[in-house]
Amino acid sequence: MTGPILTRRQGGILEVTIDRPKANAIDLKTSRVMGEIFRDFRDDPALRVAIITGAGEKFFCPGWDLKAAAEGDPVDGDYGVGGFGGMQELRDLNKPIIAAVNGICCGGGLEIALSTDLILAAEHAAFALPEIRSGTVADAASIKLPKRIPYHIAMDMLLTGRWLEAAEAHRWGFVNEILPAGRLMERAWELARLLESGPPLVYAAIKEVVREAEGRDFQTTMNKITRRQFKTVDVLYSSEDQLEGARAFSEKRDPVWKGR
Repeated sequence: MTGPILTRRQGGILEVTIDRPKANAIDLKTSRVMGEIFRDFRDDPALRVAIITGAGEKFFCPGWDLKAAAEGDPVDGDYGVGGFGGMQELRDLNKPIIAAVNGICCGGGLEIALSTDLILAAEHAAFALPEIRSGTVADAASIKLPKRIPYHIAMDMLLTGRWLEAAEAHRWGFVNEILPAGRLMERAWELARLLESGPPLVYAAIKEVVREAEGRDFQTTMNKITRRQFKTVDVLYSSEDQLEGARAFSEKRDPVWKGR
């Protein structure tokens, strides 16, 4: 696929690259394209893991395209399936996604990164929520960030819009690894291949349970698991893969996951 979003598929891995010069900002059209891509990724049983990154070395994504907004794109317009950036409101997105942050990651771009499961950052990457300076709210980040890092650090970012370098983002725990720029995508693909080799039904159950547990107390969530009230857990406990895992362990061999 050609711009504004480039995709590359290799085995069970999908690489998604935001490619909108000059800064990889997202307008309504781009968001709708991203929604279709991640919906298809979700629904394709042959795809196991996705990587999202930005073109070039300066910008991952600065979020909403203010130039497009000035030209008529409404901020509350139709972002398409999955909401802004295609994934943060996409239901049942139960496959691992890696963000390879190759540069500036702010506003809605940071919200996209927060919608992934693992975040790798180039050494020169920087993070911010500058919405406060333009008189608007970083809505998804206001919900997610205080749950991911210490409350007072999240509020500092939300209330002041200050920038965090990659090292500080890593220190507060919302970046998994910091890498030299030339090593970023290599490491993202290494990690993606590791995840590709893992049990997809277990990944799906993990993601559904973690997502649902955010708004529930511990015992309520545990009761739902033990009563098989999560769809993904019920599928897993009745699957060939569940038996294969036990057999492989007892036979001292690597399991062969089939996703069923």
